[in-house]
Amino acid sequence: MSLTSYARDLETLYEMYNRRGYVHPDPLEMVLLYDDPGDREVVGLVASILAYGRVPQILRSVATALRPMGLHPAQYLRDASAVQVGRDFAGFRHRFSTGDQLAALLMGVKRLTRLYGSLREFFVSAMFDSDDNVLAALQSFVSGLAVAACAPVGHLLSEPDKGSACKRLNLFLRWMVRRDDVDPGGWEEVPPSKLVVPLDTHMHRICLALGATRRSLADLRTAVEITEAFRKIAPEDPVKYDFALTRLAIHPDACPAAAFCLPEEVMGHVAVPA
Repeated sequence: MSLTSYARDLETLYEMYNRRGYVHPDPLEMVLLYDDPGDREVVGLVASILAYGRVPQILRSVATALRPMGLHPAQYLRDASAVQVGRDFAGFRHRFSTGDQLAALLMGVKRLTRLYGSLREFFVSAMFDSDDNVLAALQSFVSGLAVAACAPVGHLLSEPDKGSACKRLNLFLRWMVRRDDVDPGGWEEVPPSKLVVPLDTHMHRICLALGATRRSLADLRTAVEITEAFRKIAPEDPVKYDFALTRLAIHPDACPAAAFCLPEEVMGHVAVPA
C-alpha cells in the first residue's frame, strides 16, 4: 500500500499524540523551557546536534551542555569570550563529541549572531523562493557555522552536499519552523512546506512499512523521497506527522490500536533506542 492509503490514520495519530504531554523523553523538552526566541535557537541547536545515541544519555548531555550558559544562553554567548567558553566546556563529552568541538561551534554561533543578528536571520539569508526545500539553505548554514567556528567541530555537523540525511539538523529546523502544540516555531520566514523529514534508522523503518519509500539506505535521497510522499498528504506541512509517528514506540499504551489500520511494524513494534 502507498502512504496516501494511511492519510486518515495519520491524521488521527497526529490529533492523538501531538501534545506536550508526550514530549518526554525527547531533547525538544529542553527547548520548550525557554521563551525567548534567541535562547530557543541556541538551545535548539545544542539539543539537536547532540541528539544521537541513547535517549537518556542525550538528555543528560544536553542538560550538561546548557548548564554553563545559565537561564539566558543567547546572552551568555554575547558576553562570553572564547577563553571562557573553552574553559566552561573543557570537561564536556557526548559519545564522539568533545568539549573543544562544542565550544568551537558555540563560538561560531556567537560570531554569526553578531554578524546577522540571529541564527534565524543567517539561515533566511541563504533561502530563495525558488528553492524546492530547505536543503540548499541548510548547506549554507552548516558551511557558515563550520567556518565561523574557526576549529574542527567533528561529528556535531553533517552536510547535505555529502549525502547525509542530516537528521539532527532537520530536527532543529522542524522545531524552529513549525508551530503547533509541540513544535514552538518562530522562524516564520521559512515555510513549513519546504522542511525535510528528520530521517534516522527508526523513522526509516516506519516509512518503509508505510510504503513511503523502498530505498534501503537512510540517506538524504531517501529523506527527500519520504518527504515528497508525505507532501502528497500534507502539501503545506510534510513533516507534520514526524513527532506523532515516533511517539508510538515510546508511548504505546496511549494508543488504542483498534483505531488504526497502520502496519504492525508501525504500531509500537518498531524498536526505538532506549
